[in-house]
Amino acid sequence: MKPEITPLPAGLYLVATPIGNARDITLRALDILASADVIAAEDTRTMRKLMRLHGVALGNRPLIAYHDHSGEAGRAGLLKLIGEGRSVAYASEAGMPLIADPGFALARDVARAGFPVTSAPGPSASLAALSLSGLPSDRFLFAGFAPASKPARRKWLAELLDIPATLILFESPKRVQQLLIDLCDLGEESREMAICRELTKKFEEVMRATVAELRECLSERPLKGEIVLILGRGDGGGCAFDMEAALGQAMATMSIRDAVAHVAASGKLPRRKVYQAALALQEGKATGKSGQKG
Repeated sequence: MKPEITPLPAGLYLVATPIGNARDITLRALDILASADVIAAEDTRTMRKLMRLHGVALGNRPLIAYHDHSGEAGRAGLLKLIGEGRSVAYASEAGMPLIADPGFALARDVARAGFPVTSAPGPSASLAALSLSGLPSDRFLFAGFAPASKPARRKWLAELLDIPATLILFESPKRVQQLLIDLCDLGEESREMAICRELTKKFEEVMRATVAELRECLSERPLKGEIVLILGRGDGGGCAFDMEAALGQAMATMSIRDAVAHVAASGKLPRRKVYQAALALQEGKATGKSGQKG
């Protein structure tokens, strides 16, 4: 059944497209692609194929490439079209525009110019992987692609690992094993993890185990395809117990300021985090004393 063609008001329409299975496109997305005055796409070849598969005729409408390298000039051209009263549908190559895909600057500039921006939500590799991972989904953080260089990647991971949320990461299949090694070296061997590969496609696969087990399993098995990693949540303070113990000892003989400086340096922790913990300990002691008086 072909989508009904109804004129759209001028504005930007962010259209989610399938991440693998072409049938995952929504009916509303097809309506917008059939009705928009202009189609903008990260990959025009992929867009032409998708529209052809679903019987959506492009006709004489412009199909414009907009990607990471389009820059300000590319955005200005699309803004001009919207300013002339045209509706522009934008789709990244796969998934939801702006989620580790181009589109953020375009949507921002269109909104700042006072034009309508709306979304036709749909497929998302990050949410599909989270739903299949078997890991908690009530609180999660999408962190995107890990840095390619080892020092930058380890620093990036160290900043994420203590967050009390399930982590969603993208990674090249060629670097997954190295990322697993980094996680083990950072003391995360027993952390639960899921590796989701080729989601919605013929060879879809989800591997669920600890970081150490997955590292061993994949040590001699190269991965192929699109990869999403889901890492079980941290405890919100990987060094919280040790930090509190160290603070208790330091505060017995030092001022709060000196104790905070000492523990922050010893544990290589953010001074603000240690200071907040010191205040909480001090408040707890004061509350305990007042309770004894009563």
